[in-house]
Amino acid sequence: MRRRHTHKSQPSWFARDDPLEHSAEGRCPSPAVGYALIAGSTLFLVLGSYAVFFSAFLPLTGIWVLDVLAKDTHYKYLMIMLISSGTGFVIANWVGWQYYRNS
Repeated sequence: MRRRHTHKSQPSWFARDDPLEHSAEGRCPSPAVGYALIAGSTLFLVLGSYAVFFSAFLPLTGIWVLDVLAKDTHYKYLMIMLISSGTGFVIANWVGWQYYRNS
């Protein structure tokens, strides 16, 4: 009686095609997406640095949103802290998921 082979001779990743070559969803994003990310990051940096650091030294600007941030003494730090602590949790979850998948 002949036994059936249940194990592949090559690793599972060896014969796979590159998904970026064949699928339409795998295209590289346009430069506009990159510019939007840079603009959003720069805007967040400027707004956050004004809210945390510069609002204590500068007079009120007359812009309603910036004046609310300048007058606030507690919650203006919340978004800055949520971004950094949330990023830490996301990275920890990603590393844990990689350990789980590769164990």
